[in-house]
Amino acid sequence: MLLLAISYQNVVPATPNSDRLFDFWTSLLILAMLVVLAVLLLAGQILKRQPESVFDPAIVRTFNKRVSTWLTICVLLVVSLLFNRTVTVVLFGLISLWALREFITMTPTRRGDHGTLAWLIFGFTPLQYVMVAMNLYDFYTIVIPVYASLFIPARIAFTGDHKRFLERSAKIQFGLLICVYALSHTPALLYLELETYDSVTQTKVPWTGKTAGLLFFFIVIVQVSDMLHFVWDRLAGKHVIASAINTTKTWEGVIGSACCTALVGILLQFVTPFTWYGAGFMASIISVMASSGSMTMSAIKRDRGVRDYGTLVQGHAGVLDRIDSVCFAAPIFFHATRFFLNAQ
Repeated sequence: MLLLAISYQNVVPATPNSDRLFDFWTSLLILAMLVVLAVLLLAGQILKRQPESVFDPAIVRTFNKRVSTWLTICVLLVVSLLFNRTVTVVLFGLISLWALREFITMTPTRRGDHGTLAWLIFGFTPLQYVMVAMNLYDFYTIVIPVYASLFIPARIAFTGDHKRFLERSAKIQFGLLICVYALSHTPALLYLELETYDSVTQTKVPWTGKTAGLLFFFIVIVQVSDMLHFVWDRLAGKHVIASAINTTKTWEGVIGSACCTALVGILLQFVTPFTWYGAGFMASIISVMASSGSMTMSAIKRDRGVRDYGTLVQGHAGVLDRIDSVCFAAPIFFHATRFFLNAQ
């Protein structure tokens, strides 16, 4: 039914008021993505039934968790896009709130912080996504990093609680920056008006593709990078980046993932306004930032002495454990795309 709905959007004639988010190539990418994830999930279930002497059960469990979580996220994303961009923005807003809750729960707060946290949950987070939905670029790019960053320490100071003041302020600021500000750049991709390079006339012309394709390009590249990093670490990883932070992340994984992800980006260039080399370059940047996000969040967890941020689903890690790579890669991809191809 989901795929029929996507196809229906492609065949229904466009009306002056329509806001079609899918075209043929975007639908093809979505179909391929869902099929691949379903096949990987099935393969993971088969591997889970194999004797422990054949496959390491811990690796198989980690693999299955990654695939099932990404499949769930992608299905929810497709369903939201079947409605309109606003529903997708709301979906990411809810994910931000959940991730922020996990982050704050992991880092203990004092009574004097509760009022500030209420401002974050009921004020800055909804405001950020309202501004994204209204496409207020000049506002949603500065409100949190400038005004919220100044508001948070001032609000805590007014409570009169000075114990670990700098630590508490920095913790709350970082949580808001990563879980809300950075992640909000993902649905913001849907509102970009872009140009593309015409190789015939050698000039820039308006891009006629759908920004949903650009969004799924980003999501797919993050997924591929995540999986390839996992594979490269297991198959060729020899030089661990920082064993005190993550014992499995290696330099071979970072480099191998970035190179292979660039090739995947070139193959998926057809849903983007990039040239083939531009798509490859952007994919490699996404991969490097995704790896950086994973390492950063691992460092925070080690500092707090926890294994996972939360349990969104029983037996699974928290939502922040699964979107850390998205949070770090989204603002870089968004601003780089807008800088090079913005049509406004």
